[in-house]
Amino acid sequence: MKQPTQHRAFEGLVAEGAAVPTEGWDFSWFEGRATEERPSWGYARSLADRLAAATAALDVDTGGGEVLEFALGAASRAPVLGAATEGWPANVVKATELLRPRGVVVVAVAQDAPLPFADGTFDLVSSRHPVSPRWAEIARVLRPGGTYFAQHVGPRSVFELVEHFLGPQPAGQSGDRHPDHERAAAEAAGLEVVDLRAERLRVEFHDIAAVVHFLRKVVWMVPGFTVEGYARQLRSLHERIEAEGSFVAYSSRHLFDVRKPESK
Repeated sequence: MKQPTQHRAFEGLVAEGAAVPTEGWDFSWFEGRATEERPSWGYARSLADRLAAATAALDVDTGGGEVLEFALGAASRAPVLGAATEGWPANVVKATELLRPRGVVVVAVAQDAPLPFADGTFDLVSSRHPVSPRWAEIARVLRPGGTYFAQHVGPRSVFELVEHFLGPQPAGQSGDRHPDHERAAAEAAGLEVVDLRAERLRVEFHDIAAVVHFLRKVVWMVPGFTVEGYARQLRSLHERIEAEGSFVAYSSRHLFDVRKPESK
């Protein structure tokens, strides 16, 4: 009698994870189902301090605007000019609804397109988990003396989960996300790296619904993920979680504090 009960539990959990909307970067649904250790630097609260000191601020790849909205709410004052960019249409709608009351204009910008702002418009450019930082564009829209302040996803982040579904990945996979490589790219664009910190952080998935929702939401982890296409891997991971209590992986994060030199 035990096996059919487990079967129904698996199918129900997978269906639940597949039904949750994926718009935006609100991860509150994972409460009690997955946990992720947070970096020691407290990005959102640190961003609030930067926003309070800024006159004109741009948030790149803002997602659903949740992090920027929180930081603006925690800031002692808001920049006079606030803008954000996002490439995914569903997130553009969500971010606009969330950030418009804060006086922030959200602009739809494709990932590879130039930023639609004049040279030297902003004294602060920020981003939490940009898809791929466009250093030349960041340098262009920053004013001399302006700052890029961001938290990036590092190399081989949550790869324990990725490799469960895709098998062993090449050692150089996501190597362009290595903080040393990104430092070199920033400096090549004429920027000065004031501070760069990196941490690896424990992530735990407590049920297979959380795994399904995570892979649907963070689509670049397992490109083309579907429940049907990865049923075998989902089943084996469910059984592992049931036996061990959770599946443990490690995320990789680094904090960039970058400055555009004053004009000579």
